[in-house]
Amino acid sequence: MSARILTCQVIAVEDLNPDVYGVTLQGRDEAMRHAPGQYLELKLDDDLWVPFSIADAYRGDGKLELHIQHWPERENSARLREMLKVANQLIVRLPGGECVLDVTSRRPLLLIAAGTGFAQMKAILEAALAADPQREVSLWWAARERRDFYHEALAYEWTRKWPRVHFHAVTEMAPEEALPDSERVEHSLGRIDTVLDRELDDVSGHDVYLSGSPGMVYACIDVLANKGVKEEQVFSDVFSYAPREPLLVKTR
Repeated sequence: MSARILTCQVIAVEDLNPDVYGVTLQGRDEAMRHAPGQYLELKLDDDLWVPFSIADAYRGDGKLELHIQHWPERENSARLREMLKVANQLIVRLPGGECVLDVTSRRPLLLIAAGTGFAQMKAILEAALAADPQREVSLWWAARERRDFYHEALAYEWTRKWPRVHFHAVTEMAPEEALPDSERVEHSLGRIDTVLDRELDDVSGHDVYLSGSPGMVYACIDVLANKGVKEEQVFSDVFSYAPREPLLVKTR
């Protein structure tokens, strides 16, 4: 699917928490086509394009959703936020990325995200379950503290709607209030790679998708390498822009 440049209408900007906002764009239906897991790039100026994961699968209505982390101290982030206050159009380039849902597989899904990496996992999860509502999915979402789970209620909704979806919230700080009690919702304290090492067993039969910084992704992969993950069944955009050889490194 070759990349296209087009002008989109900004039809909604919504604060999802104090640090993350959602943006809904509208464009020509066929031009907005993408695979679940791909990203687009927003044009800030003639030489600068900024990538963001598309937070939903192709819907056939010309709309798509982004989750954008706002960093006031970073010039490009501040510029984009100001632009969205006044602009009703944005120039985008899409689709990009090879970390996409394997539509031929029905293996259990292990989805691992940090921060707004949730956006990519959201698109993959919803597309997978639209194709097979009985598919087993484990979503591990890592954040510094509970307030960073900007779509926490949506994750709970998935566990209620689909009987084989599990949500594992991972925070580095203890929450002031416990997460809702459910057999398919769990909370763990610690760094995501150490939590996975402690709580996961064999993952050789899973398709694994990861979204986060290169350091986070490779730390998790090193853990999963000891638990049987197969190279052909692990996917991340990090492999394209920060490749590592060998990909899987067993530490024990």
